[in-house]
Amino acid sequence: MLLREAYIRLSTHSPFRRHPPSPTPRTRIQLRLRPHRSSSAMDPADQSPEEVYSVWALPPEPVRGRLRSIMEGLRAAHGGPAFEPHATVVGAIRLRRSQAIEMLRAAGAGVSPYTARVTGVARGDFFYQCVYLLLEPTPEVVGASDHCSGHFGYQRPTPYMPHVSLLYGDLTDEEKEEARKKVEELDKDICGLQFEISELALYRTDTEDKSLDSWELVEVCHLEKK
Repeated sequence: MLLREAYIRLSTHSPFRRHPPSPTPRTRIQLRLRPHRSSSAMDPADQSPEEVYSVWALPPEPVRGRLRSIMEGLRAAHGGPAFEPHATVVGAIRLRRSQAIEMLRAAGAGVSPYTARVTGVARGDFFYQCVYLLLEPTPEVVGASDHCSGHFGYQRPTPYMPHVSLLYGDLTDEEKEEARKKVEELDKDICGLQFEISELALYRTDTEDKSLDSWELVEVCHLEKK
């Protein structure tokens, strides 16, 4: 009897009954991972491989035709692959296709049509910035890129320089300067050209493919006035 009473007192007043057991480490790890999973826009059913995508601002068709004529003249003299006239808004980033499409749609919903203006013709230091038109970095132009880059989680490796490439190629400095001057010969009124951007396009752009054969238009987002 004495042993039974002692057992009851120990069971009732045991210090191990005062505090509930702590969560297991596994539970705490799962809780910390949940925000990361919920922030992903990726379709879980999409099993496509991650590929490189970019977002381009497309000039309206009359301007695009004018730019194509310049680009054709440059390629006739210096070679290089053909591509659509555009201003890059979000640089090359690796994503799955469904994820990239959803990000474009979400980003485009927050951008209104905006104006771009050509301020000069310049030459660059690498293949994808060989000869190009400089665009005025207005708050609208820079803001559109900032907004879209935020949606895509894209971090620029260099400060944003809005431009419309006219020629891709690995040319010497002398050849680049010849090409730059030829732009002004082909279209002497190109500087000062002003146009509205009302379309953003998602392109698959494998930067390792300098032939551009694998580059592909995926989706176009039409911007609406807010």
